[in-house]
Amino acid sequence: AYVSGLDGRQYQLLGVDPLAEAQFRDYLAADQTTATSGRIDTLALLSEPDRAVFPPEHADTDQLTVQSGSQQWVLQAAGHFTDPALSGLIVTDIATAQVLLNRIGQLSHIDLMLPAGPAGEALAAQIEAILPADLRLEPAAANDQTTLNMSAAFSLNLTAMSLLALLVGVFLIYNTMSFTVVQRRQLLGMLRALGVTRRELFGVVLIESLVLGLIGTVLGVVLGIWLGSMLVQLVTRTINDLYYVLSVSEYFISFSSLAKGIVLGLGASIVAALLPAREAATAPPGVTLSRAALETRWRASLPRQLVAGSVLLAAGGVILVLTEGLIGGFGGLFTMMLGFAVLTPSLIILLVYLLQPLCRGLVSAMAVRGIAKHLSRTGVAVAALMIAFAATVGVGVMVDSFRSGVIIWLQDLLTADVYITPVNEGEGARSELLPEVIEKLRQQDSVEALSLYRGRSIRYQDQPAVILALEPARQTWDGYRFVSGEPATAWQAFSSGQGVLITEPLAYRQALRVGDSMQLPAPVGALNIPVLGIIYDYGSEHGRIVLPMTTYRHYWADDSVGSVAVYATPESKGEQSLAALREHLQSQLGPLQALQFRSSAAIYQRSLEVFERTFTITGVLRILAIAVAFVGMLSALMALLLERGREFAVLRALGMTPRQIDGLVVLQTGLMGLIAGVLAIPVGLWLAWILINVINRRSFGWSLPFEINPMLLVQAVLLAVLAALLAVIYPLWRQRRIQIAGELREE
Repeated sequence: AYVSGLDGRQYQLLGVDPLAEAQFRDYLAADQTTATSGRIDTLALLSEPDRAVFPPEHADTDQLTVQSGSQQWVLQAAGHFTDPALSGLIVTDIATAQVLLNRIGQLSHIDLMLPAGPAGEALAAQIEAILPADLRLEPAAANDQTTLNMSAAFSLNLTAMSLLALLVGVFLIYNTMSFTVVQRRQLLGMLRALGVTRRELFGVVLIESLVLGLIGTVLGVVLGIWLGSMLVQLVTRTINDLYYVLSVSEYFISFSSLAKGIVLGLGASIVAALLPAREAATAPPGVTLSRAALETRWRASLPRQLVAGSVLLAAGGVILVLTEGLIGGFGGLFTMMLGFAVLTPSLIILLVYLLQPLCRGLVSAMAVRGIAKHLSRTGVAVAALMIAFAATVGVGVMVDSFRSGVIIWLQDLLTADVYITPVNEGEGARSELLPEVIEKLRQQDSVEALSLYRGRSIRYQDQPAVILALEPARQTWDGYRFVSGEPATAWQAFSSGQGVLITEPLAYRQALRVGDSMQLPAPVGALNIPVLGIIYDYGSEHGRIVLPMTTYRHYWADDSVGSVAVYATPESKGEQSLAALREHLQSQLGPLQALQFRSSAAIYQRSLEVFERTFTITGVLRILAIAVAFVGMLSALMALLLERGREFAVLRALGMTPRQIDGLVVLQTGLMGLIAGVLAIPVGLWLAWILINVINRRSFGWSLPFEINPMLLVQAVLLAVLAALLAVIYPLWRQRRIQIAGELREE
C-alpha cells in the first residue's frame, strides 16, 4: 500500500513480521548490518508502535510524517535502508501497518517458502485446493511480471518513438558523410589517379564514418543520460497516472541500455555511410572531380528507387497483416516509413514538374529546377524532414483522435450530478460507504435517483481485470456507449441479472463476443455468465466486467457499496442549485462518514489533465526527431552550397547580384521545406491510421475515432518551411564569404 509524505511524495508502506521476514529477504536481518540495509533495531520495530525502517533518502532522519487518507502519523526510525534500490520503501510491523492503513485484521498477501521438487509441488496443490475461489497461489516472480506487463506497451511505444528519431538520424549521418566526400572530392580524385584502389577508398570512408559515429555515439550517450535524468519524473508521473504508483528519487544507468545505444549508433553510422563510401570509391578518377556524374547516376537510379520503395511499402503492409503483436506492428510501420523515404526523390521530381509552370521569373525557375538538378543532396534532406514532420502529423492526429474519443466517452459516462466516495484511508483499504449514508441519501427530497457501485480486482484467464458491481439508475443506461450488442435489450437483461457487460479492451484481449460465456472466480464457486454487450472504456487497458449488484452480492458475499452517483431532481439542476445540493449533502452526510463529493465537471477536468500529461513525453520525442531532421537539413545545405560555389561565382560574373543569389538559395530552400511538408501530410495521415487502428489496438485494445484537425496539417507545412529557412541561414552566411575569383580559378 502507499502513503504520502508532507511533500506529496508517495512511499510504499510494507507491513511484515520482522522475525519471519529475514528468512525471505535479508534487509531485516536481526540487529546486524547487511548488504542492503544499515543497522536495524528489530526489537523496537516489533514491540514499539509507530516504529519503521526508513528509505535511504531519509538516512539522516529520525522522524517521518506520513499521511494515509485524512490522518497523519509521525513514524520513528528503527533503522535506515542504504541500498538505493529500496528508495521509497517504508517497512513496519504488520500491526503498525494495519493501523496506519485502516486495515485492522486484514492482510494483502502471504509469502510462503515451499520445499523444492515434487514435495513442494504437492504441497502447493494442497494449498490451492483449500483456497477460496477469489484467492490464488502464484510464484513470487509472477507479480513482478504482471507489474512489468502493465507498462510494457507504454515502454514499447517510447522505444518506437526513439527509434523514429534514430531513423531520421540515419539521414543526418548520410548527409554528413556525403558532405565530407564533397569537401574532398578533389583529393579523392587525385588519390584515385595516383593508384589508390576503390577498396582502399571505400574502407577509408567507412573507417572515418565509424570514428565519427563513435564520437557522436559517445556524445549521444552522455546527452541521453542527461536527457533521461530530466525526463524521469515526467515518465514516472505518466506511469503513476496510468498503471501503478512508482516512486523514483534517483536514476540508475543501465549498462545494457548503454550497450544497445552504442551498437545502434555505430550500426546506423556504418549503414548510412555505405552509399557515400560507394560514391567515393566507384567513380573513375576523372569523374570523381565531376558533380554532374553523381547526379546522372542518381537520376539513372530513380526507377530502382521507385521499385525498392514500392517493395518496402508492400512488405510493410504484409507484416502488418500477418502479425498480431506490437513488435510486428512497429516492424511493419518502420518498413513502410523507410519505403516512403526511398520514394521521396521520385516524388520530388513529380512535384517539381508540377511547380515549374507556376514559376515565371528567372530566379524562381532556377530555384525549382535546382531542387531536381541536385537531387542526391536535396532528396535525402527532404526525406529526413518529411519523415520527422510525418511523425508530427501522425502522432498529432492520433492524440487528437484519442482526445476526441475520451471527451465523448467522459461526456456520455458522467451523467450524474454528484459522485460520492469515502475518503481513502490508504491504498488497498476497503473503502466503502456506510449503510447509513446510503439510507440518508435515499431520504433526500432533492435526490431523484442513485446508482451504486462496488469495485473488486480479480484475475480472469490469468490476466488482471476489475469487477464493477453496478446497481444502475435508469439515467445511467445512457452513459454507456456500446461497441456491440443492443443497448436496450442488454440493459433489460442486465437489470434482471441475466448477464454482464464487458469493456472493449477485455473483449479484445480475451477474444470475447456478445453471447459468449465467462467463468468468473468467486468465493462461493465459479460464476458462469453470458456477455450481454461490449462497451467503450478508456479508463483501463486491462478491462472491466460490469456485473449486476445482486449477482455480485450473492457470489462474493459483499453487501458494501464503494461509491454512489447522485441524480438530482429537475428543480435542483443548474450550477448554483447543484452547488447548494453538494453543500446540503455534505452537511447531512459529513457527520456520518468522511466523504469526498465531486461534480461531473471536476472529474471531467481531472481526467483531461491526466490525459494531457500522458502524451507530454511523446511530444518531447517528436521535438527531438524534428531537431535531428533540422540538423540533417543544415548539413545537406552546407554540402549543396559548397558544391555550387563555382556555379554561383559564374552567375555573379554574368551579372546576378548577391541579393538575387541569396533569394535563389532561400527560395529553393523554402520550396524544399514546402515539398517536405506537403509530402508529410499523406504520410502522416497514413501513420496516424496505423497508430490508431494497429498500434493502439494491439497495445491497449481501444478503438478510436479518426479525427483530423486541419490546423495541424497547415502547421506542419508551415513549420517544415520555417525549419528549412532557419537551416539555410548559416550555410548562406558561409557562402557569401567565398571569393568569386578563387572559385572561377578552380579547375
